[in-house]
Amino acid sequence: MNRIERVLERLKGEGISQMLITDKMSIFYLTGVFVEPGERFLGLYINDGGAKTLIVNRLFSVPDTDCQVVWLRDTDSVSQAVAGLADNSSPLGVDKQCPARFLLPIRDAMPRCRLLLASQCVDWVRAVKEPEEQEKMIRASEINDLVMGETAAYIHEGCTEKEVADYLVSRYYAHGCEGISFEPIVSFGANAADPHHMPDNTVVRKGDCIVVDIGCLKDGYCSDMTRTFFFKEAPEEYTAIHDLVRRANEKAESMIRPGVRLCDIDTAARDTITEAGYGEFFTHRLGHFIGMEVHEYGDVSAAFDNTVREGMCFSCEPGVYLPGRFGVRVEDLVLVTADGCRVLNSYPKIWQVIGQDK
Repeated sequence: MNRIERVLERLKGEGISQMLITDKMSIFYLTGVFVEPGERFLGLYINDGGAKTLIVNRLFSVPDTDCQVVWLRDTDSVSQAVAGLADNSSPLGVDKQCPARFLLPIRDAMPRCRLLLASQCVDWVRAVKEPEEQEKMIRASEINDLVMGETAAYIHEGCTEKEVADYLVSRYYAHGCEGISFEPIVSFGANAADPHHMPDNTVVRKGDCIVVDIGCLKDGYCSDMTRTFFFKEAPEEYTAIHDLVRRANEKAESMIRPGVRLCDIDTAARDTITEAGYGEFFTHRLGHFIGMEVHEYGDVSAAFDNTVREGMCFSCEPGVYLPGRFGVRVEDLVLVTADGCRVLNSYPKIWQVIGQDK
């Protein structure tokens, strides 16, 4: 069963026979056609009768495809193009990415057609990685391990967060990556208490904790990992919290297998940190799904009681952040196997002191 057939099967389970997909990455996933539309409309219409039609602005080119193509000029009506393809008397699934400036006129052009949010029918198909996708995810994480090691060895007296970030990005290109999967996070000292701190001109100091959260894009698939280091010396309080966060990470990973609920994985890590008295300082979900995009649909959090399936790939990244002082995060990607999970990152998780004189 191909990808579109799997989406149609899920749509059928929702009582929907047709769908309009506007997420460019989902369109690429389903058709192999990638277009960066900017503010212009891009859509893929599918139905259970075999229709597979791209709606594309004439400004863009489309490679050879087995899709029908409807070409639009800037002055053409998007809503009329969609209405001309869809069954106006049957519910039409739409995805969460469709901008209101297109969605509302489509609704008005098809008054007898009920529009239903059906993103999940694509999202959960994308969430289960095929063997070829899994190999790409594995390779991207192998490169991430290499770059994490090179970054730890590079951090030195007098360097800034920005210098470290620039260095590690250059290493991705040296290893043959297309680029980064997100802007790297490099945080020294108190900056590490901000989970999404962006690198600045802060200079590393002795005793600082250093959070490095990085990811590359390799062969169209993303990686993502975090390690926390200590510069020249490791204060006992810091290392104790690092050990706690690592244990939470390992506790969660130990229970990942098909059939386990995503929310229960989050609870396992969160309870470990809460029982040690730091629950209020673990301020984010345990993880997110990942693939062609670094953040794909699906959370490892209390908000998702969906069960884990073989082939899913997501992050496991507990953290503790003490405002104005320091922060610790330990993150791996995991790939769900038939009877457990494969942790895709092999770079050591135990705390390390770096920057010591050789």
